[in-house]
Amino acid sequence: MTKTIHLRLRIYLSILIVVILVGMFGMMTFENRTPLDAFYFVVVTISTVGFGDIHPVTDAGKLLTIGIILVGVGCFVGLAASSLDLMIENRERSVRLRNLNLLVGVFFSEVGNGLLRRFSEKDPKSDQVRSALVVSDRWTEEDFSRASGNLQHHRNMLDSRTLDLPGLDRFLREHKSILLTLFENSQIIENEGFTPLLQAVFHLTEELAARDQLTDLPASDFAHLSGDINRVYGLLIMEWLTYMRHLKMHYPYLFSLAMRTNPFDAHASAVVR
Repeated sequence: MTKTIHLRLRIYLSILIVVILVGMFGMMTFENRTPLDAFYFVVVTISTVGFGDIHPVTDAGKLLTIGIILVGVGCFVGLAASSLDLMIENRERSVRLRNLNLLVGVFFSEVGNGLLRRFSEKDPKSDQVRSALVVSDRWTEEDFSRASGNLQHHRNMLDSRTLDLPGLDRFLREHKSILLTLFENSQIIENEGFTPLLQAVFHLTEELAARDQLTDLPASDFAHLSGDINRVYGLLIMEWLTYMRHLKMHYPYLFSLAMRTNPFDAHASAVVR
């Protein structure tokens, strides 16, 4: 919807600019007006104000004015209407994204934080990740942006052989219904970061469930599972940081709890001290 409105805006704006330039040139040529008078006349005509202090006197000028009215006024009205539609769409999208972030919160509360704790405990570079993600109430937008930039260069190196795969399998099976419920929400696709994460977690769930046993696998299969796990881990980290930024901005009381139960903070405690 937003892309369609943007396209309409560009079309109307392009035509309007052409009408203004052609109208100015015509008024300067046919009516012998100055550039400022020509621009003033075209704008007043297109906006339907029509003061009448400047008006065409030649036949060519009158025909040009008719063209400006037929084309320019329509484009002006279309541009104004499209701008209003865009404002309404952006406002509605903002509301939808806020509601969607409630679902993201449910995901982290039920699934995401548990996965982050499991993975971060076995991350050989966990100190680097934790140092970047021990979020506090003093963090600013610059702090979140800096942490995001630092994590872009972090290479996840989890080895599936060091993880409790049977335990991970049970955990994901127990929460599969939540993943399916989130998938069924049509608004999920509007969150460009959360959708790939949800797909990656669901894929890992299916991969683990498809194996009869998870303790005696060939090295090649462990390597395959490591790739799936690191994909989930990387997306989890980035989306968790985005979610924390959202809470800090809009829901301070939820941010307070999320900060006190930070899965990357070894000393985190929900107890307020």
